[in-house]
Amino acid sequence: MKTSSASPLVRGATLLTLAITLALAGCGGDKPAEGTAGSKEVAVGEDGKPVETKAPAVPVEVATVGKSPISASYGGTASLEAPAEAQVVAKSSGVVLQILVEEGDPVRAGQVLARIDPDRPRLEMERARATMRKLENNYRRSQELLASKLVSAEASDQIRYDLESARASFEIAQLELSNTNIVAPISGVVAQRMIKPGNLIALNAPAFRIVDVSQLEAVLNVPERELATLKAGMPLRMLVDAIPGKTFEGRVDRISPVVDSGSGTFRVVAAFEGGSTLRPGMFGRIEIVYDQRKDALTMPRAALLDDEGEPAVFLVKDGKAVRTPVELGYVNGELAEIRKGLKEGDSVVTAGKVAIRDGSEVEVINPAVAPVAGGADVAQAVNE
Repeated sequence: MKTSSASPLVRGATLLTLAITLALAGCGGDKPAEGTAGSKEVAVGEDGKPVETKAPAVPVEVATVGKSPISASYGGTASLEAPAEAQVVAKSSGVVLQILVEEGDPVRAGQVLARIDPDRPRLEMERARATMRKLENNYRRSQELLASKLVSAEASDQIRYDLESARASFEIAQLELSNTNIVAPISGVVAQRMIKPGNLIALNAPAFRIVDVSQLEAVLNVPERELATLKAGMPLRMLVDAIPGKTFEGRVDRISPVVDSGSGTFRVVAAFEGGSTLRPGMFGRIEIVYDQRKDALTMPRAALLDDEGEPAVFLVKDGKAVRTPVELGYVNGELAEIRKGLKEGDSVVTAGKVAIRDGSEVEVINPAVAPVAGGADVAQAVNE
């Protein structure tokens, strides 16, 4: 009877022990064995032993290293200025009778812009003319009397001196009369009119501002390290914020031979042809191209690795990513010139670099394409 009553208790204890053992085995089964890489999967072979499998290939995008033109340039920003600009002032005082031009009108040198009341200067000129004619007659008579020795040579000379003074006064009066016409000193466009008809204008008071827009300039303050690189006559191009989508061609007009000790820069003056589009005061982004290579070995700039140290790329070789150091030349926009480390036709990773390491299996998901020359970004020369 004792045996039959103790039997259920023994069986219950045995079942509880088995359940605890299975639970502990299940918890420990999720952890990989020590020393096993997390990227590897463990499978069971036919013989019941664990078998390691390779991680799946990382999908990447690549580009082909090829030949394309590339340029080196220096870029900066500046505002356009008009090198020829004149402030037209009144050379005579008086009332403004007539204004012949308005703002925005093109004018040529010597053209009359406005007229001042000429009555008083005209009367002054007539008085000077009469005085001059009187002295001319006196001098002619003195010469006749001098020939007859009826007058002294000293008296005749005095009349001659007075005549010369009268002639100078007459010429001054003529000049004063001509100054009642306000004329343009240079050719250009009327940028500003400061007078109105009927106003009394004073001597040397500003009347107009004329700007010659046929040629415009932009001044760049360039770091001194570029002094040996930039030369007068080099081509350049400019993008203007006010006129998007259009590129303006120009040239380096002159370069200052002096470096400013305070800023460490020197002045470079860029010249552009003016016209109906460009205007003084516009803000431009200028690129001076100082070297061009028509058949350089290039790759997309996106292929360069972002880590510190020497420049390097991931070269796709036999389905694996191989870290390859490279020597760079010019870097311009989206292109980078390769001088050492790669050859034409090599495939380099441009997208998916952060997910791979040296020797990782990769899967190319795009057809490799050759690089295309970039736009008007600033190019920089890397250590040669």
